[in-house]
Amino acid sequence: MADTTTDERVHETNQVEITGRVSGDPTVREMPSGDELVTLRVVVSRGEGQPVDTIDCACWSAGARRAALRLVDGTRVRVEGSLRRRFFRTPGGAASRYEVEVARLVRDRR
Repeated sequence: MADTTTDERVHETNQVEITGRVSGDPTVREMPSGDELVTLRVVVSRGEGQPVDTIDCACWSAGARRAALRLVDGTRVRVEGSLRRRFFRTPGGAASRYEVEVARLVRDRR
C-alpha cells in the first residue's frame, strides 16, 4: 500500500460532455418547492452498427431551462454538466437514476 503525504492530492472531477439528438420534446415539472425543472433525453450513438445510449438530462438553472425549451425532438445538441444520481420513491419502493445535471446546453450545428 502506498504511503501518501498531505502534499499529494488526487484530482477528482465529475464532468460530462455528450453530443447527440434530443429524443422527444423537453418537459417542464414544478417541484414541491416551487422550483421548475426541465428534463430531456439525449440519444447518443456509439458508432456504426453499435447500440445507442439514451441519457436523461436535468436542467435546473434558468439558462439551461430556457435553452432546453427551445429544442424539439430530433435537434442535435451538445450537453455539458455533471453526472448525478437521484433518489426517489415509487409505488414499488425506493429507486434511483443517473442523469446529467446540465450546466450548458447548445445546439450542435455539425
